Formats: sequence, structure tokens, C-alpha cells
Amino acid sequence: MPTLVRKTLREYRRAVIGWSAGISAFLLLYLSIYPSIRANPEFSQQAALSKYPGALRDLMGGLADIASGEGYLQAVAYQLLVPLLLIMSAAILGNRAIAGPEENGTLELTLTLPIDRKRLVLERWQALFLGLLVIAVVTLAVILAMAAKSDMRVPAGHIVAAHTGLFLVALFFGTVALTVGAATGGKGLALAVAGGYAVAGYVIETLGKSVDAIAWLRWLSPFHYYLDGRPVFLGWPVGDYLVLLGATAVLLLTAVLAFERRDVGV
Repeated sequence: MPTLVRKTLREYRRAVIGWSAGISAFLLLYLSIYPSIRANPEFSQQAALSKYPGALRDLMGGLADIASGEGYLQAVAYQLLVPLLLIMSAAILGNRAIAGPEENGTLELTLTLPIDRKRLVLERWQALFLGLLVIAVVTLAVILAMAAKSDMRVPAGHIVAAHTGLFLVALFFGTVALTVGAATGGKGLALAVAGGYAVAGYVIETLGKSVDAIAWLRWLSPFHYYLDGRPVFLGWPVGDYLVLLGATAVLLLTAVLAFERRDVGV
């Protein structure tokens, strides 16, 4: 493993441990409730549908199948809160790759070493990828264990497919933060762009299914390529995931080109 990747992972260590523990605790809490929902499915279904108005219900994924194992996993683990938590962690890590060190004044020192800018960006991104992968693997293990314990009867392959999509969409937004940081050096701007795009993209994808005026914008939302294939229910949407990978690769290339041409005071 390259030295810069190891160094960056050491910098990310506390954040990765903290996010892994926090998201896992959230999942343990909410997935442990499923047996009580399965025991009284009609009441739970009606309670969920009556608790949320139409627009909010769309944001929560519709809640039409919440009494089933697939529907409950979709609503709790793969629809709103866990994706936003993982995206938040990815954006913070991506922000610390370039923009954070630049604002702290440590990036100039790194650039005086015998390492070119392209390598710096790529190795910082590798550390982002690996740090986020650790969080994804830990949380996947929690979901698989709780799904088996609670007898959700969801194929493990479908859970892995959904979690892969969750990882890819979080990696995309982490790369957005890294790219904006590499292009501008603005730590606050990088977080604002990644966070704003994530919120707007999620709202457009979920509400666009029922609001014709914004339906066409769903194709611009990364969440469309994560949620539309319904991997918890149907398995691997390979084409959609390739789109996410391709978009991430384009962003990374943009980050390299922008950073190579920018004056960072060295």
C-alpha cells in the first residue's frame, strides 16, 4: 500500500471507527424492532401508512411493504437515514482529502515532497475508498446478522446488492466533495456542494415518481441509479451501478485535472 494512502488512513482512523460504530448502533436499534412488526403485520402496516402524509411517505420509500422483511430493510436501512449518514461520512472524508489540508496549511508541505499532484489526488481518493469500504463492510455485517436473527427471510445476495449500491452512491458523493475541494480549495464549499446535491438528488428521485414537473430530473440524481432498481427486492441492477461507477470515475478525473492546473501557493 502506498505511503500516502497509509498516512491518510491513519488520519481517517477515528472518523471511520466513529461512523462505523454510530451507524451500526442505529441499525441494531431499529432492526431489533422487526420481530414485533412481523408479529402483527396488518396493524404495523396501517400504523406506518397513517403516521406519514403522502409526500413524507414518498420520502420514506412509500412504506407499502414495511411489514415484510424486504420492505422493512428498505425503509430502515436503505431508503433515507442510513444512506444520508453514510453519505455524510463520505463527504467529510472526501473533504479532508484536499480542501481540509489546504485550509490547514499542511498541503503545501506535502506538495514539496517528491510526489506529483496526480498521484496525490489518486492516493487520497484510494484512502477515501478504503475508509468508506470499512464502514460499509462493518454495517453490512450488522445487517446480515440482524436479518438472520430476526428471520426477515431476505436473500443474503439481495442484501449485499443493496449495500453495494449504498456504498457506490456514498462513494460518489465523497468524490464530489474531494473534486470540489481539489478544484477550489474551499472546505466549506466542498461540503455544501456535496450535501446540497445529496439532499436535492434524494428529493427529486423520491418525489419525482409522483410529480411530473420534476420527473425528468430523476436521471440526473445519483439516487435514481441506487434506488430505482430496488435491489433489496430484485437483486443486482448491474447497469445502474455501472452508471454510478462511471460518474465517480469522471469526477475523479476532473479532480486530477483541476488540481494539476491550480495554484495552491507552492
